Amino acid sequence: MSDADELRVQPGGSLHGTLQVPGDKSISHRAVMLGALGDGVTSIRDCLLGEDVRATMGAFRALGITIDEQDDGRLIRVHGRGLRGLTAPRDVIDMGNSGTSIRLLTGILSGHGIPATLTGDASLRGRPMRRVTEPLAQMGARITTANNGTPPLVLAANDGLHGITFPLPVASAQVKSAVLLAGLFAAGETTVIEPAPTRDHTERMLAGCGVELTIQGSRVSLRGGQRLGPSDITVPADLSSAAFFIVGATISPHSDLVLTNVGVNPTRTGVLTVLEQMGAHIERLNERTIGGEPVADLRIRSAELQGVDVDPALVPLAIDEFPILFIAAACARGITRVRGAEELRHKESDRIATMATGLTAAGVSVATFEDGIEIEGGGLRGATVDSHGDHRIAMAFAIAALRASGPMHILNAAPIATSFPSFVPLARAAGLRL
Repeated sequence: MSDADELRVQPGGSLHGTLQVPGDKSISHRAVMLGALGDGVTSIRDCLLGEDVRATMGAFRALGITIDEQDDGRLIRVHGRGLRGLTAPRDVIDMGNSGTSIRLLTGILSGHGIPATLTGDASLRGRPMRRVTEPLAQMGARITTANNGTPPLVLAANDGLHGITFPLPVASAQVKSAVLLAGLFAAGETTVIEPAPTRDHTERMLAGCGVELTIQGSRVSLRGGQRLGPSDITVPADLSSAAFFIVGATISPHSDLVLTNVGVNPTRTGVLTVLEQMGAHIERLNERTIGGEPVADLRIRSAELQGVDVDPALVPLAIDEFPILFIAAACARGITRVRGAEELRHKESDRIATMATGLTAAGVSVATFEDGIEIEGGGLRGATVDSHGDHRIAMAFAIAALRASGPMHILNAAPIATSFPSFVPLARAAGLRL
């Protein structure tokens, strides 16, 4: 195992200063995708250029889209070719580790009717895809998966899609987005009904591109055949990335940290709500709107946390932040319980099992359920933890060193580059002893 694949973090310390974490990954993916389908050039500033978003960019380049990187990557220009302007790829498209890329692109390519094969790394090839392929098949797509419903996905040409009304069986922004993006190409109207709110970046960005949507409570509808205009997009800082520093500053004594330009879309702020219910001190400063997305600077100071029963309604609004929330729970007084989070078992790793194993190694008392976890707080000792190649778990245990009694040694940490390539230098600058 190479040094780059391991993190060794010394215990203790606190976080101070002013940081800006990289651009929001969910918005970056969608900006590239909608730019490719638009008429004209879309300019994207502060796009996250981690491996996941580069997988999306590489896929659209393989589909005939020109994407320029300017100003040392701070500005991306996507030369859109319109709704029907993609060309069939010559080779299999490798989406790396990005579930967002493969699921949303499957919706777009199904709508376009382009034959293509989509695959990914070993982790992605183990992730469930029927939740996307089944509603797309109802619309008229022809998609073959591996026997267990996982990639590679083989998309055949089709005779065109028709709109459907699809109640999501499980709250999922990726499935919602895949169906709506396919609906852009479909005859008639496509409607998705959510069982609980999920992030709404796709809807906001479609509206910003000139697409008319109807949103009534839990129902989102659009008509097929609408054209997308080009747009200028500034990507706010990623709340999921900021969450590691928010928890780090909360759990480490004498911390006082400001994170600038953080996206605070209300469909994403479940992590802030849970932490505030636990007793965190999080102050929103300079609240404003950039490109249709609410943004704020966040000031975080040390706080003593109390365990809570997490409201299941908050789970979809914090689904990506639970690894670091579990670290907060380990540092809190009392017991924290999370239920209704079975989706965590289908991420880059089984995040319930992987976090439980790591926390147990660090001396934390943990009980797991099929859909959740119970964590008895009180602190952590040093440990060697295998992230199983899951970037969020690797970063979570790095932050845990701030309250651990000994060093944290994290194995299989290289995938941090997929979502947060500047994590290590930013964490060092803030005070983490990496």
